[in-house]
Amino acid sequence: GEGKNLSVIERILKTVKIPVELGGGIRNLQAVEKLLELGVERLILGSAAVKNPELVKEACTKYPGHIAVGIDAKNGDVAIEGWGEGSGVAATELAKRMADYGVATIIFTDISRDGMLSGVNSEATAALARACGVPIIASGGVASLDDIRNVKKYEKDGVAGCIIGKAIYTGAVNLPDALKIAAAKEE
Repeated sequence: GEGKNLSVIERILKTVKIPVELGGGIRNLQAVEKLLELGVERLILGSAAVKNPELVKEACTKYPGHIAVGIDAKNGDVAIEGWGEGSGVAATELAKRMADYGVATIIFTDISRDGMLSGVNSEATAALARACGVPIIASGGVASLDDIRNVKKYEKDGVAGCIIGKAIYTGAVNLPDALKIAAAKEE
């Protein structure tokens, strides 16, 4: 929430030729405005969706198409503050509310699977997409190219993609192969 990484973000934006998505510590509309002015394409608001939903609503109204919400949940309950606190809010309830505010997408992390290389919770991700009507990006658990194929099966339900982290770093997933699968037309 202090903007300590602004110089790094600026360097990244100057270096890459792809859209940049950024999340973490965005707590007010001034931070949203500053980051979008720098050239960030989409901002992810996480804990703010629970603690300050009016910020999400205002940001979506002022910057349509540029605001995503990160919903991190375990057993259907939203966790906030870097997963350190429970919120007492159901993921589906929060997703529906954020859809009403106009978020462009929701990034759904099943925190019980994140970094575990145990497979994506595709069914829960698809159920969330069907419940709220907003494109959902699955996060947490990608272990192989089969997980990407599995996520792709739920495109018609509103699952728009998945985030791959540890599986790329460890070599379990080859990025060019993953991108080919993601780009393939449904059979």
